[in-house]
Amino acid sequence: MRRRLALLVAATTSVVLLAFTLPLAVLIDRAATSAAITTATDRSQRIVPTVAAGTEADIARAVATVADRDFVVRVRMPSGTLVGRPFRTPAPPVEAELRATAVRVLDDGRVILDQPVVRQDGTAVISTLMSEDVLDAGVWRAWGVLAALATTLFVLALVVADRLARTMTRPVTELAATAERLGRGDLSARVLPSGPDEVREVGRALNRLAARIGELLTHERESVADLSHRLRTPVTALRLDVESLPADAARDRLSADVDELTRQIDALIGEARRPVREGVEARCDARDVVAERVDFWAALAEDQGRVVTLSLPTGPCAVRAGPADLEAALDALLGNVLSHTPDGSPFSVTLTAEPDGGAVLLISDEGPGFSDAHVVGRGESRAGSTGLGLDIARRTAVASGGDLLIDRAPGGGARVTMRLGPPATADW
Repeated sequence: MRRRLALLVAATTSVVLLAFTLPLAVLIDRAATSAAITTATDRSQRIVPTVAAGTEADIARAVATVADRDFVVRVRMPSGTLVGRPFRTPAPPVEAELRATAVRVLDDGRVILDQPVVRQDGTAVISTLMSEDVLDAGVWRAWGVLAALATTLFVLALVVADRLARTMTRPVTELAATAERLGRGDLSARVLPSGPDEVREVGRALNRLAARIGELLTHERESVADLSHRLRTPVTALRLDVESLPADAARDRLSADVDELTRQIDALIGEARRPVREGVEARCDARDVVAERVDFWAALAEDQGRVVTLSLPTGPCAVRAGPADLEAALDALLGNVLSHTPDGSPFSVTLTAEPDGGAVLLISDEGPGFSDAHVVGRGESRAGSTGLGLDIARRTAVASGGDLLIDRAPGGGARVTMRLGPPATADW
């Protein structure tokens, strides 16, 4: 915007300066020529009495007093005799054509002033040739001053335009910076309305929007947290029922399941109270997260008689996803495998680092697979569940800049390919 405003002012100022300076430059040139003609006329008038009544000798002496390097004067007598310094020019008009003072402009730009003088023996003509120096006297200097003035005005106009443009663009820049902060998850970001009235109104609208978003997120988080907290009562009752059972392996297993359920509820409450998802600033080491969650689910897989194959890269694998988000996605995908495939069905988890950053997570099992090729939507299920697990994983992948693909594994089971994008800044 600043550049466009500067170009607009430059174009407008240029047109105005040209409209002002060009006529003035022509006027200066004409004024210099007019001044030279006036001087030449004055010199001619000084010898008119002598030319009108004097002899050729008297006229020669008079011509010598008014002629110099810049004004060459000669007199053509009625007889055709030339008195004074000769110069090669077209002959002056004859008496019949010359009734008053006349100005002739030669092809080379020089100017001649012809003034007729009536004598007893006829009409004499006083011709004064003006040099180029006297015609251009002061013109170049005046043009230089005019050009310097125009340049100064042009630069001053650009400086003023830039100052004005800054007052207009600074509020817009602040609006963009505030919007960027909001996009990164800083819901406390606010803009101080400034600038033109229209920009001020946009700033106030952005502040109202940020406040409303914060209110909606707070309400949503508290609602989810309240719902999650209400689950603690039946879980507590379940724990008491488990503790009342006889001490044996089944009781220990049920007690461990209740502990895990309690942990999941606590994690759900914490996730609900998390201010915002990390967004473009999210990052974690996918290798550590995958290793930890596979190790957690390995105990249940062992109880079900499953063989788990885990393949991880040798070094860190940075992705653009928060640890909590990636854990939730892995729990959803691994939970699906353990819940919807027959006991004893093996599965594999493979994490591969991408050359340009990010990673590819591949979970493949040898279960019955999906009955069709499309991915079920949020809230849809073909196995009696809520249908939210796959959508959680999909949203995590998309938020990181990747995607989620579900198809059939070579062995006939299901295969989930989750692509995770690299962190926004590569400082790992």
